[in-house]
Amino acid sequence: MKVLVADKFEDSGRRGLAEIGCEVVYEPDATGDELLAAVERTSADVLVVRSTKVTRPMLERGKLSLVVRAGAGTNTIDVEAASERGIWVANCPGKNAVAVAELTFALLLALDRHVVDASADLRGGRWNKKDYSKARGLYGRTLGVLGTGMIGREVIRRARAFGMNVVAWSRTLGPALADELGVVAKPTVTEVAAASDILSVHLALTPDTRGLVGDGVFASMKPGAFFLNTSRAEVVDQAALERAVKERGIRAGLDVFAEEPAGGSGAVDAPIFALPGVIGTHHIGASTDQAQEAIATETVRIVGLYKESGRPANVVNLATKTLATHLVAVRHYDRVGVLAAVFDCLKRGGINVQEMENIVFDGGKAAVARIHVDRVPDVDVQRSLRTCTPDILDVSVVAL
Repeated sequence: MKVLVADKFEDSGRRGLAEIGCEVVYEPDATGDELLAAVERTSADVLVVRSTKVTRPMLERGKLSLVVRAGAGTNTIDVEAASERGIWVANCPGKNAVAVAELTFALLLALDRHVVDASADLRGGRWNKKDYSKARGLYGRTLGVLGTGMIGREVIRRARAFGMNVVAWSRTLGPALADELGVVAKPTVTEVAAASDILSVHLALTPDTRGLVGDGVFASMKPGAFFLNTSRAEVVDQAALERAVKERGIRAGLDVFAEEPAGGSGAVDAPIFALPGVIGTHHIGASTDQAQEAIATETVRIVGLYKESGRPANVVNLATKTLATHLVAVRHYDRVGVLAAVFDCLKRGGINVQEMENIVFDGGKAAVARIHVDRVPDVDVQRSLRTCTPDILDVSVVAL
């Protein structure tokens, strides 16, 4: 199995891939047309990326069957195009959770204690102890957390260590989980914003979360409250955030933002950082040695499982619900050609198979094929299924 690694990737990960029998092609600087050419030239089976964009042409022109995002978010991969071609897309969720939570608190503390401006003044030869002595402190403050996945939970754990109160919102946050996490659950994002001294975003980017944090949320925040985003820039309406900074004195710490450059270095034009009270980092939430080693180990595990079984772990693009309306259960002798005959009957009836499994009984003489189909087989199709081969023992149809 050939693996093309098209991003910076730990030595331990490359060694691990080689140790499980993969041929590793390492082109960490390949992007755009260069990456497209590399996919075609290498005929790689697997592509591993971190932040590099994976486009439809890359998925259509090569032999890729698996794309692994060495990280959590898959918004840089054309998942729709991959799904259309039956290409697995997998990620490494949670392996960067501690790193992102640590950066979240680095931004929070830097905002509260004016670390960025104070350091800039010292470098410029200016002493201003009077102004920089003003800080609110974190103990007893209320942190609002949007998203209680792995990263959100690590942030909550650290907030409690600082003696903070925590309110939270997530679509999956019920009373039992809220009690387990030690937080107060709120039914809406705006109610979390209204109750918080600091609002921190830890949401995956989905169609439902895109632009979720906008004017209504910022209007609900207390004047002068802190806002933190170490998740995805697209979750936040940045124009609304800029208005909130100017009009309501919101102070912001951002690891992600709308004008973020695509490459690892170069010029950046992000007017939001010219506003007073806004600080930022360079989308480095997952960039610790610990996190990258954990992600490399998980990437090797995903590829290894795929190499051994044909099915990787952590797949993000499988259908949660198919078009299947009925289950056809075919009990049969486990012999050559039985399933081919069954599928031929379904094909002649214009019936498409959505999912199937063939369960073999002890001794290997008999099996049951469980076939999910997109419409009910009529009487003629059912009759043909029962008579297409003498190895069929029984056929039943159940509506799903």
